[in-house]
Amino acid sequence: MACIYSSSVSSISAKLNLTSPPNYKPKFVCSVGGAVAEPKAVNATEPLLLNAARGKEVDRPPVWLMRQAGRYMKTYQTLCEKHPSFRERSENVDLVVEISLQPWKVFKPDGVILFSDILTPLTGMNIPFDIVKGQGPIIFDPIRTDADVAKVIEFNPDEFVPYVGEALTILRKEVNNEAAVLGFVGAPFTLASYVVEGGSSKNFTKIKKLAFSEPKILHALLKKFATSMAKYIQYQADKGAQAVQIFDSWATELSPVDFEEFSLPYLKQIVDTVKKTHPNLPLILYASGSGGLIERLPLTGVDVVSLDWTVDMAEGRKRLGADVAVQGNVDPGVLFGSKEFITARIKDTVRKAGRGKHILNLGHGIKVGTPEENVAHFFEVAKGLRY
Repeated sequence: MACIYSSSVSSISAKLNLTSPPNYKPKFVCSVGGAVAEPKAVNATEPLLLNAARGKEVDRPPVWLMRQAGRYMKTYQTLCEKHPSFRERSENVDLVVEISLQPWKVFKPDGVILFSDILTPLTGMNIPFDIVKGQGPIIFDPIRTDADVAKVIEFNPDEFVPYVGEALTILRKEVNNEAAVLGFVGAPFTLASYVVEGGSSKNFTKIKKLAFSEPKILHALLKKFATSMAKYIQYQADKGAQAVQIFDSWATELSPVDFEEFSLPYLKQIVDTVKKTHPNLPLILYASGSGGLIERLPLTGVDVVSLDWTVDMAEGRKRLGADVAVQGNVDPGVLFGSKEFITARIKDTVRKAGRGKHILNLGHGIKVGTPEENVAHFFEVAKGLRY
């Protein structure tokens, strides 16, 4: 398949600082055997992202960026001056909605993700925590014994995080199906890593000690997280989320054999439980640094696997197989490059991903200090592509 990005106006505009005509849309066309493949009609009743996740015909890859709402945006920085506590920003309905919509109003991504944190449910599970500026998450009473696990209760979203449901409902109305509203949760092993380690970790020695010396304790904790996160996904979907991403950020600290014991079964439990009640809800799995686990990730049953930038997209697509969609995987550092460089990397990623079943994204969240104008360029180029 050959792909061509047609930009008789916009490719020059970046160099000469020109403005494209208001109705101009650059083209990215792919041809097979020399014949140009004309885009087919897209189902207008569903957001583009949902169609791509479900393997339906789309005329371009949908695009959104992890951490698209956050510290690189001046509007967010201004809001933080008035509301310095992350917990306040992520647990107040009005603030959650405002922050979630900041990138939507400026860039119009194809996915609008809820502004929240994977640790948000912990308080509702009787695991007190805080997120401190400059330190990150702090778990006040780390969980390391049978007695500690016994104190962990099943999460009831309606009771403990009603603001999440209210915010998702408002977002659905505000976005009005012009993009997909995304929810997200943390995966059991990643959540367990935080609560066992007592916060962030570089070596993960405490949770590995627990896994390898007293696995029954860890499995009991993982089971509670799996049950609660499945319920949390169902809750988010009922309140307005049209797709949900599961972050297993620390599962890649496990060897493949340990991933199969301490992460895979619980991810599969979540997916199986959710699919019984919400069979059409696209589930996305992201695990940073997953190159050594790629073939195992589709075994979870998710609809989309999100790859980080350390994996070549063409190789990752081949290793994942044809049954699962792929998301990613431009290096976030690319957004510090020139506009021409950003354009080239987008084209390379989309070409390697192939036609359909691809959601364009970064391989990780946007970095602090990323120029907003480069983010704008990323979206402009991405939304101008055509298969």
